[in-house]
Amino acid sequence: MLRFTMLPELIELQAILAAAGAQLQQQTACEVKVGNTVYPVLAITLGNPSPDAPAVGFVGGVHGLERIGAEVVIAHLASLVVRLRWDSSLHRQLESLRLVFMPIVNPGGMVQATRANPRGVDLMRNAPVQANNPVPFMVGGQRRSARLPWYRGEAGATMEAENLAVCRVVEDELLTHRFSMVVDCHSGFGTRDRVWFPYAHTAQPIPHLADVFAFKNILDQTHPQHRYVVEPQSAQYLAHGDLWDHLYLGSLSEPQRTFLPLTLEMGSWLWVKKNPRQLFTRHGIFNPLIEHRRQRVLRRHVAWLDFVMRSALSHERWTPRDAARADLHERALSHWYRGPRP
Repeated sequence: MLRFTMLPELIELQAILAAAGAQLQQQTACEVKVGNTVYPVLAITLGNPSPDAPAVGFVGGVHGLERIGAEVVIAHLASLVVRLRWDSSLHRQLESLRLVFMPIVNPGGMVQATRANPRGVDLMRNAPVQANNPVPFMVGGQRRSARLPWYRGEAGATMEAENLAVCRVVEDELLTHRFSMVVDCHSGFGTRDRVWFPYAHTAQPIPHLADVFAFKNILDQTHPQHRYVVEPQSAQYLAHGDLWDHLYLGSLSEPQRTFLPLTLEMGSWLWVKKNPRQLFTRHGIFNPLIEHRRQRVLRRHVAWLDFVMRSALSHERWTPRDAARADLHERALSHWYRGPRP
């Protein structure tokens, strides 16, 4: 019989929730069983639930091997909980802002040290979205076998329980707001930190392209020293079954609603370049193993998540309207779809 120890990230998360007390609300969005142990997929909320207030979601741990994604989201939540004790400005922000956290979406994959969930399904290839052009072999999603990576699940089957939980939380806590954003934290693509936005299933631009370009502009202007490459995921590759494509497409049913899903893809190849020995461990390919590098990664990306939070709170000051929208849309097309790729 297999034995599994409690996840360190889950222990840390539960300690944060205990310290926060009634300042946070939590629910078990679903449960995942591995061996004889059941792990909760927790959703945590705080702030103003009014539909008039903007909302931001922070998601991590979708791929079990990419533990640094969960650690970044947990570190951001921990920082907010500490600030709630003394920071009056944060309390004022939360009067006009809703925050949603799902730090560990795939606890089973984290326990087993696999990208997929315990059923062998890659949660980012599992949604009912089909790419309209050829995808990279295997990487873009495959239905051959759950023993191979990037498995999508059986054709026509219901999405995996973890994905259904994410969809319920997004639909209840983000899409009920007129403006919302979400950041899904991953690692393992190249030497640059990239911020991807939909689509993954097509190279066509999204309807909210002008809004994403306006977000990029305020990031560039506010933090000109930043190292993030903001781009559509299709600039790198197409894929079947992207969960954020699925949720974004669903959000378009309400024209007055703006939902901007972003994926933070931390460039883990840079950590391997600095410490080539990490190539010899599955964990090391996707995570910084040396502690001072891990702390540096947490500091940098937690600061960016705070920027996302503040940008959502102030979205009415930078999201384009009327003639400005058409102009920004055209500039975005030139930047991302007609010019050279970053």
